[in-house]
Amino acid sequence: MDVLTPRTLDEALRFKAERIEAVPIQGGTDLMVELNFGRARPPALLNLNEIAELRGWSREDGRIRLGAALTYAEAMQAPLPALAEAARTVGGPQIRNRGTIGGNLGTSSPAGDALPPLLVCDAQVHVASVRGERTLPLEQFVTGVKRNALADDELILAVTVDADPARQTFMKVGPRNAMVISVVSLALRVDGGLVASFGSAGPVPGVVRGSLDEVESFPERVADAASPIDDVRGTAAYRRHALSVLAKRALERCLAA
Repeated sequence: MDVLTPRTLDEALRFKAERIEAVPIQGGTDLMVELNFGRARPPALLNLNEIAELRGWSREDGRIRLGAALTYAEAMQAPLPALAEAARTVGGPQIRNRGTIGGNLGTSSPAGDALPPLLVCDAQVHVASVRGERTLPLEQFVTGVKRNALADDELILAVTVDADPARQTFMKVGPRNAMVISVVSLALRVDGGLVASFGSAGPVPGVVRGSLDEVESFPERVADAASPIDDVRGTAAYRRHALSVLAKRALERCLAA
């Protein structure tokens, strides 16, 4: 297996264009599991750890830009309450210091804890290749279970979100609060209206929008929008019920703020 280690973003994009089979790696918290269990053996890895342009977060034109290499530990300090709450539930300190937002986007798992908090904040995913840059709404970026709209020669640069945090929160259900793949998760944002996003309850994270007049019926709307399955972590019926309960609790938390 070849390991390519570019020093600049331009070099990384060139490497990716030349070796489209190279799998990007930053924190490695998902990919290394696949390698260790023999479920993946790519011919090359594209090590992005030296790319300064992918790190950190900043404010730009009324939005917050989160670099693809932003770790969960760093996300806990960003001015996005729901994302910070979600980041605190991801693994232990070692995982939070290595796992990245870009990795969560690239993996595109329905259980990705960062995705619902980003979705309720109008997330836009910025990607690039040697052909140029483009921006996609996160709702369009994730296309299925561990599938996304990235072209073979593209890399994730960042995700931008609405800089106004409004009132927002994140909740998840699992055998314990952290170090667990969620049975179901939910992020909620309340400003002039309601927007909720749920994970682990469909092939892609779902989004439900409503007005402040729909507070009473909104939890059931969220549950009805889900398309969960039965698996080892929980049944479809339990997931729907849990989503309704989480949505109600999230509304109570946000509206009391």
